[in-house]
Amino acid sequence: MFERSPCAVTTTLSVIGGKWKPVILHCLRNKVLRFGELMRMIPGITQKMLTQQLRELESDGIVHRKVYAEVPPRVEYRISEYGTSLFPILDAMEAWGRQHQ
Repeated sequence: MFERSPCAVTTTLSVIGGKWKPVILHCLRNKVLRFGELMRMIPGITQKMLTQQLRELESDGIVHRKVYAEVPPRVEYRISEYGTSLFPILDAMEAWGRQHQ
């Protein structure tokens, strides 16, 4: 789980800060996606970076990872119920970005 900080903004940034996490969450919003689908939706992200960011989001309880016992293995990602609490923040980021594009 993420570290708590006396500054609430720092706590938020420890969970969704960085270049890729908000983009990943935007892609997963109201969708269940496989790893390859996420790779195609996020130009410029490397496989290693996507894996790392998904693991961090999963560790923080923001993203749920489901593995199916199939050959080849199938893994799906979705935003957890807890992760949906970030939607207002993501909405505000999107609105600000549209206004200042």
